Amino acid sequence: MTTDRAAVLRALHVPGTPLVLPNVWDAASARAVHEAGFPAIATGSAAVARVLGYEDGEDTPVEEMMAAVARIVRAVDLPVTADVERGYGLKPAELAERLAATGAVGCNLEDSLPGHGELVEPEAQAEFLAEVRAAAGDTLVINARIDLYLRGGALSAAGRAAAVERGRRYLEAGADCVYPIGLGDEDEIAALADALGGRVNILFRPGAPELARLAELGVARISFGHGLHEASHAYARSLFAKVREGRSPY
Repeated sequence: MTTDRAAVLRALHVPGTPLVLPNVWDAASARAVHEAGFPAIATGSAAVARVLGYEDGEDTPVEEMMAAVARIVRAVDLPVTADVERGYGLKPAELAERLAATGAVGCNLEDSLPGHGELVEPEAQAEFLAEVRAAAGDTLVINARIDLYLRGGALSAAGRAAAVERGRRYLEAGADCVYPIGLGDEDEIAALADALGGRVNILFRPGAPELARLAELGVARISFGHGLHEASHAYARSLFAKVREGRSPY
């Protein structure tokens, strides 16, 4: 069953016909995404962390994060991919084992040090990804995050070359998709997707190209990070304020 769901999730990553993943934060939001007709579920580490009472950046104890992922998996009859930051300090084999125990069939893994922002050397990150792949086999869809754009280190010829180098290394190491988070420039997205010749995930955020345009640029996956949780939480706060003021929230 796990292998089948991983195969389904992997097959949904099609350049030009991207998998759209509105990231969830708990079982209720996962069910809502399922009911809306999406074919897979993705968690967002920042949103899950805040729901659990922690901050993003691997502040959440690994046991609590994995338990949250497992609850989401149990709540929906769909493939689930989990944002697990950089693995919470677990060795690759243990990380693969913990993810398998939750029932998740995919994961995001970032290439900067949580809480510090320092980029991991591409060789070291590629080795880490290769070890996760070796431990998980085909039962895990790996989305390898490239944090270069997020840190302001790209959008130049040299920066693009560095991003391409990281992306190619990660794909060669066994990643199914690469995720240049922070990248929103149309020309850069198209150039990176073309240079990599593999699946690319783009974060949708204010100022980013619309979903249809991202498809035209050759993107294979679109995610929303913690943006939907932030919007939902802002709406909830407005309801609470109305109650405090003695007004109906409905």
